[in-house]
Amino acid sequence: MFFSRYLALLTLCGAVAAYIWPSPFLLFQHLFLWLFAATMLALGLVMPIEEAKAALARPGSIAIGVATQFTMMPMFGFAAATMATSFGLSPAVALGFIIVACAPGAMASNVICYLLGGAVAFSIAMTMVATLLSPLLTPVLVQWLGGAFMAIPFWPMMQTIVLTVVVPLLLGMTVRHYLPRYQHHYERFAPELAALAIIVICSYALAANQERVAQTPWLVVMLVIAMNAAGYLGGWLIARLAGFECGYRITLAVEIGMQNAGLGVALALQHFAPESALPGALFAVWCILTAAGLSRWIQGRESSPNAAV
Repeated sequence: MFFSRYLALLTLCGAVAAYIWPSPFLLFQHLFLWLFAATMLALGLVMPIEEAKAALARPGSIAIGVATQFTMMPMFGFAAATMATSFGLSPAVALGFIIVACAPGAMASNVICYLLGGAVAFSIAMTMVATLLSPLLTPVLVQWLGGAFMAIPFWPMMQTIVLTVVVPLLLGMTVRHYLPRYQHHYERFAPELAALAIIVICSYALAANQERVAQTPWLVVMLVIAMNAAGYLGGWLIARLAGFECGYRITLAVEIGMQNAGLGVALALQHFAPESALPGALFAVWCILTAAGLSRWIQGRESSPNAAV
């Protein structure tokens, strides 16, 4: 479990390598959509139907979570985009914040929730429902909010999400259902495939924006950090107001704070100027680092002999 275990470190190393030596990573220019589809196939292969059914028995909690996902983060993304343009950044870069904010939760959030002691079934159900709704909601929200900055190709975006999200996700779930005897192999192989694909996608996005990264104002970095932190905090507060128990609060905070930036990067690279992928690439690296770092800290406290003190 090398790639999934060291996802944060390898994502950071890939990003640094892509910045220093962009040429090798540019070879993935025509493969990044296939790589993202691979992450969705992996999610379908490892998604436990039983756990998903258990979480679906609490539709109210899922509805609150998904509604928060597609309202709070788009609001933060629009605020970041507005601030970016007010300081003279290009509309394409500003749009990148909105694309990331309107994406569903990330697959990596399921693993992070497990490491943090969150409600894993709730995390999986939220990821599943938000991902299945994303072909409609993500283009609608990007068109509505991003239209203030530049023209949005709604139908091509929707087609891309259907082909790279819904189809491979359902294919993975179908394979898992009809070939359950290979479940042990799925659980070993799928997380590695998804982690490797995420690392390569983020690295390619940074390689494609190497010159722009060198000139990236600190404002972009600070806005990425602020969006991530606002997502964690906002998700926790909404869960607390809704009366969720601690495990569900942790899960909602992680689900909201960890956007599927890989999807945002793929959409930006496919349909807009390359610089529109810059916020998504930075967000992908940063949210994985913060979430993985937090999980390591929690694990360290739990394993410490003085943890109960």
